[in-house]
Amino acid sequence: MKPTRRQFIKQTAAGTLGAVILPNVSFAGDSILGANERVNVAVIGVRSRAKSLMQAISKYPNAKIIYTCDVDDNIIEKNNEWMVKTIGYKAKVKKDFRKILEDKDVDAVFIATPEHWHAPMAISALQAGKHVYVEKPCSHNLFENDLLVKAQKKYNKVVQMGNQQRSAVTSQQAVQEIKDGIIGDVYKGEAYYSNNRGSIGKGKVVDVPGTLDWELWQGPAPREQYRDNVHPYNWHWFKTWGTGEVHNNGTHEIDVCRWALGLDLPNKVTSFGGKYTYDDDWEFTDNQEVFYEYDSGKYIKWVGHSRGKIMPSQPGRGATIYGSKGTIMLSRNSYQLFGLDGKLIKQIDEKEKSATLNTAGAGSLDVKHIGNFFNAIRVGEKQNSPIADAAISTALCHLGNIAQEVGRTIHIDTKTGKVFDDDEAMTHWKRDYEAGWEPKL
Repeated sequence: MKPTRRQFIKQTAAGTLGAVILPNVSFAGDSILGANERVNVAVIGVRSRAKSLMQAISKYPNAKIIYTCDVDDNIIEKNNEWMVKTIGYKAKVKKDFRKILEDKDVDAVFIATPEHWHAPMAISALQAGKHVYVEKPCSHNLFENDLLVKAQKKYNKVVQMGNQQRSAVTSQQAVQEIKDGIIGDVYKGEAYYSNNRGSIGKGKVVDVPGTLDWELWQGPAPREQYRDNVHPYNWHWFKTWGTGEVHNNGTHEIDVCRWALGLDLPNKVTSFGGKYTYDDDWEFTDNQEVFYEYDSGKYIKWVGHSRGKIMPSQPGRGATIYGSKGTIMLSRNSYQLFGLDGKLIKQIDEKEKSATLNTAGAGSLDVKHIGNFFNAIRVGEKQNSPIADAAISTALCHLGNIAQEVGRTIHIDTKTGKVFDDDEAMTHWKRDYEAGWEPKL
């Protein structure tokens, strides 16, 4: 028999809340779930990716979105209209997410904000007694990455990252067959992403739009003047708020390679690449290759083409796993098995398709991944992407950026994730925080 909602909460309650990390906030105690074991949800950040999440949430019969939150009134207004048209109802709205965390009726929060907010907001939600679904990457830096894993253990809530291919039936089948030896001894994973993003120009300092709370948008990040080429999407390419393409999309494919090869942290990381296209404000590489080497002799290679597509005809994104007897190509929508001669042996497609190259990434995998998250909360189902594991894939992406920054191979302590004997590399372990906003346990 399924436990009642009250029984379940008593079994999973984290106990006393930890120290508050955000200014001038006090949190309510553990939430009590409502009738019929419904999970009450708040979605924080409601632009493009959030639309995919909300559609998936709406397909789960025992969940309801009771709050939406964004720091931009225009985005909120458009989302309200979209919710009524697409989902059939409008949630309550708050501009400041801290007000939502004070509400004991909220059981879980979905975080689809700019990346510099992911871990601090997730930790705040855990301290408020909420379960958390956080979009990838789960952190802006390795310090936050480590802290988020510790927070989940401390507050004993369900935390799942949005690496939704972990819930693909075809990928799960492929990984199991790889473990069973279908392509022999596996030794290499190639992760790749190819797009043709345009110039973001050179931003001009302008007045903050009256609809935008720029102070709260920046949150834990050091304060900067508002520029006209940052909000709502191009923050991805600025180091103050984003983490570059290796995180924006590489997190997915690198995660699949690591999963299929059965690997955790590497012992060496090397990155090549640079910014080769437009003369603009983009601060990361726009073309990059990262090599992750392991003591076992296995390795993962990331190839990212943000601006200038891989030619002539390689698919836009995916992961290829190499073994002594064959090769497997994995995408969000299919599993292909090839022999050593390159001939296709079999192909298995997902029953429903998911988007791969747009900014929303909507599809059936969101429904499955979010359903797994809710089932983990309600009935204790095993998570497809618990944060302790998802954070390892996020760490690989951070290490790729660090290796690129210092311009040399970095050597990793596989127990701690820290870089051996390299003070310069370790300066990238943690960011500078605006006074009073550093996350703490």
